[in-house]
Amino acid sequence: MGFTIGGTRGIREIRPGARRRGRSPESTAVAEYTGLWGWDVVPGARMAAGACSCGRADCAAPGAHPLDFAPPMSAGATLDEVTGAWAEFPGAAVMLPVGRAFDVLEVAETAGRRALVRLERMGLPLGPVTATPDGRAHFFVAPGGAAELPALLYRMAWDDTTLDLHGLGPGAHLTAPPSDRGGLGPVRWLRPPTFDTATTPPSARLLLGTLAYVAHRSRA
Repeated sequence: MGFTIGGTRGIREIRPGARRRGRSPESTAVAEYTGLWGWDVVPGARMAAGACSCGRADCAAPGAHPLDFAPPMSAGATLDEVTGAWAEFPGAAVMLPVGRAFDVLEVAETAGRRALVRLERMGLPLGPVTATPDGRAHFFVAPGGAAELPALLYRMAWDDTTLDLHGLGPGAHLTAPPSDRGGLGPVRWLRPPTFDTATTPPSARLLLGTLAYVAHRSRA
């Protein structure tokens, strides 16, 4: 089944994962994210010949940050708009601004995979989940989840425990599949987005108990 995006100037059909002649995997993914899932997307830096493409010798996050000079693609951008804009920044990584359509709960990938199995068995609602090449898992949750994290951990009696569990909110950016992060390899979906999960990710409190428990056990 295909889905139509764009206005009267250039209606196009796009399917999740579809590739079209003359378009890069990155621009096709961006069109899916803006047109299907309703996410904003920002062109990001990439590693090239051991250096960050931003050109700064003192870059604090080589190949893992937005390009300051590249404008974002807004949710709802058409396929033609995305293709034209991305052609201005060849090789740019696909990055998603956090805190708009979703916040993120971050844990180690090993803990995240174990938690994902538990959460699926319990039948709890889940949003998209990514795994990064440096061993981190990112669970998409409803906006505001990162700000609520300290209070939620306190109510669940996890506040006095050192956990490898972090909230990412406004101002943070995630590298999204199929892009490389920091020259280490591509980001992958552990649980890809769907129409329901992309537009209405779950509340952080529904996942937090399991994530905290598994993160604690993994550290132990």
